[in-house]
Amino acid sequence: MHKPRLQLQASFDIAYLQYLDKQGREAQPLPEFATPDWLTYCHRQMQLARRVDDRAVKLQRTGRLGTYPSTLGQEAIGIATGNALMAEDVYCPYYRETGALLERGVAIEEILAIWGGDERGQNFQGARNDLPICVPIATQMLHAAGVAFALKYRHQQQRVPLQVAVASSGEGATSKGDFYEAMNLAGVWKLPMVFVVNNNQWAISVPRTAQTGTQTIAQKAIAAGIPALQVDGNDIVAVAWAVRDAMARARCGEGPALIEAISYRLCDHTTADDASRYRSAEELEQAWQWEPIKRLDTYLRAQDLWSDAKQQDLDRELAQILEAALNNWESRAPEPVTAIFDHLYAQLPEGLYEQYDQLRDEQQGAANGGQG
Repeated sequence: MHKPRLQLQASFDIAYLQYLDKQGREAQPLPEFATPDWLTYCHRQMQLARRVDDRAVKLQRTGRLGTYPSTLGQEAIGIATGNALMAEDVYCPYYRETGALLERGVAIEEILAIWGGDERGQNFQGARNDLPICVPIATQMLHAAGVAFALKYRHQQQRVPLQVAVASSGEGATSKGDFYEAMNLAGVWKLPMVFVVNNNQWAISVPRTAQTGTQTIAQKAIAAGIPALQVDGNDIVAVAWAVRDAMARARCGEGPALIEAISYRLCDHTTADDASRYRSAEELEQAWQWEPIKRLDTYLRAQDLWSDAKQQDLDRELAQILEAALNNWESRAPEPVTAIFDHLYAQLPEGLYEQYDQLRDEQQGAANGGQG
């Protein structure tokens, strides 16, 4: 069979970044921002996120919350990403983002309200520019591309500093058309946008190897002309460096970037899932050995920056914070039943006026003891 002579037109490499290895040792000198204070702060925040997750799962199991997606084992990605954003940036999160929301100033009681069915939780008090969490897979990527276009347009027209839109997702979302469309827009228009992909190895019950034929998730950005980097997602220093660097370049007008953070989902996909049906106990046990909190804890102790006494103090502090947040959440006055319309429509369609009035009148009648 004839074999024609071919000429190479393009090639690419995917780099991998790690600062703290699986044993919690320095793989290379840490960047300047990774000071002792910053490292201990991240250690605290990851533990806070894990406690919030644990309490939320328990609340769901007792019927007090709806379905909840834990971030167990993936805390470094959310904390590092949220920590890298400036107040004026816009975060477009998917649903598995407890740590990032905490870093953006979202209150614990707001997070609990979201998953308890109270839409007021999405009206973040500490992150007014951020979008609500997005449960449909990958649609937040398109939202973020639109936001990034608006940020760039405003920068060009009003000469204001360029802000950045950051969109997060799981690796399963990178198999959706929304993801590719958003990347194409970001790449061709050089939008100030950063894609942060949490590759936790599982899209619900589907392993990464069954989701895509690509060797890495990061290389999917190459087709859109976007720089890409793969990082150790359980190394909070590596994730933080990657997100900070990508955002700095976007802020200077250099366009978008994609970061693939390699992690492992130590929990079920959500509280509606049972991961023991599709993955082995041995695989899970092995993944626990390199989870992010243990890794950073090991490093801090080796540097004499952490101790059992400090951990005990932190445990007490976080327990108090969580109990106060739980009390605040439970003491929230319920919304009126008409809120189901208020949160869905900016302007109520005429065809729903009658239903709205009926619900309002029924609630007022109930409040008056059934009279009126």
